[in-house]
Amino acid sequence: KSQTLTQTTIRSPVFSYAHLSLVSPFPSSSQNTPSLDTLTARHYLTTALRQFLGDTGASLAIDMLLVEGTECWVRVPREDLAAFAAAVTAYPGHNVGGEEQMLMRVVGCGDWLGALVGREGEGRVW
Repeated sequence: KSQTLTQTTIRSPVFSYAHLSLVSPFPSSSQNTPSLDTLTARHYLTTALRQFLGDTGASLAIDMLLVEGTECWVRVPREDLAAFAAAVTAYPGHNVGGEEQMLMRVVGCGDWLGALVGREGEGRVW
């Protein structure tokens, strides 16, 4: 006969996570994609949120978890994930250095960071 030692209920998490990538909408300029830093990534995201949701969107709490190369990982409040993903997806891009246009692409998002990262990238984010 088996015996239950402990029982746990996983409740709704407080935060959700998003994996973003900086890309160029034009294939010819994708070789010249600049690398991101924390301030630039934050600026792109704030601009997208302000354009989509106004000042309310610009005040959304975003925690920058990792910025590496052209990719970044962010944490947002769970109830704001849909609005965040919609704002980033709808943003037409940001001009960099005159004519070059760059935009953030949502690679993935979800409530559980471990499921989003996968085993191969776990050591980089954690």
